[in-house]
Amino acid sequence: MNTAIETTSLKQAWTNLKEQEPKLRIRDAAKKLGVSEAELLATGIGENVIRLSEDFVEQLEKFPKLGRVMSLTRNEGCVLEHKGTFQKIEVHQAGPQKIATVIGPIEQRVFFSGWKFGFAVVSETPRGPMFSLQYFDKAGDAVMKVFLQEDSDFDFSEELVKAHTHADQSSDLITEAFEKAEYVNKDDLDFESFSSDWEKMKDTHDFFGMLRKYKLNRLNAVEWIDDKWAYEVDRLSVRSVLETASDIKLPIMIFAGNKGNIQIHQGKVKTIKQLGDWLNVMDPEFNMHLNESVVDRAFVVHKNTTEGLVSALELFDTEGEMVAQFFGLRKPGIPQKPEWKAILDSLN
Repeated sequence: MNTAIETTSLKQAWTNLKEQEPKLRIRDAAKKLGVSEAELLATGIGENVIRLSEDFVEQLEKFPKLGRVMSLTRNEGCVLEHKGTFQKIEVHQAGPQKIATVIGPIEQRVFFSGWKFGFAVVSETPRGPMFSLQYFDKAGDAVMKVFLQEDSDFDFSEELVKAHTHADQSSDLITEAFEKAEYVNKDDLDFESFSSDWEKMKDTHDFFGMLRKYKLNRLNAVEWIDDKWAYEVDRLSVRSVLETASDIKLPIMIFAGNKGNIQIHQGKVKTIKQLGDWLNVMDPEFNMHLNESVVDRAFVVHKNTTEGLVSALELFDTEGEMVAQFFGLRKPGIPQKPEWKAILDSLN
């Protein structure tokens, strides 16, 4: 969008769409209207939306003062929602970019290089006005949303917005697509060296360096490695994984994210509900919504560590992008529970 006329036109189109489909979420409305979610949200600037400045590190560091909130992170196929506090935030320099580790009731790995736009939003809901802070990448896709709860500190949220209001409050956003990364072809991969490096891993984080070394995308890595380390299972395997973990009260970890943030669940899952294509965890402080129609392939993946194997169920979409990962909960220095590996071993 480059003109006020286009902004007004888009705003009217959204109004019309909401009248036709009042329950349509903004992400889905943006798709129908052929724009990004950030662009659609920005049409509310001057009314119920305030654009925030781009000092995102400073904003995140203030989140603990908001008190108890609900933090939401999603990608095309999976949504994770946690209620709690941003208890402890550590910011690290990773080359030219900063990342943050959030530890506590809300657990995240934040990659600020993926953050481009921020907004403070007041939305009308059946339960009354709802305040949120929403952040998006350069393509206009959401990376994190933080929703205030009844017991949040609303006074501090107002202070935060005042301190970080963008000088430009126009509705025009310039978005740009991410360039597609180039990866190695299977015929050009030094498979013997790749396989050896996989076997010699000492820590799960070694995996990322290995992908960079061989210019591999994650899906190809698990596709091409020997079955000893990774093999494909039914794409809907996560249903039995969650149901069994719930039945035996086994704590697990769930990772889901996007280019700007990975949110992590650590703990038991209790209430599992299937609603159409959506597989849901509906617990008081944690919700997961997995759109199974987006899940194209699923793999059991094993990695070596100094504490033994660490095993995961990894879900991918049709573009080869990660939808979600599921692990048995373990702490550094402690082997994974045999009950978790038994669940994965039972998949086919």
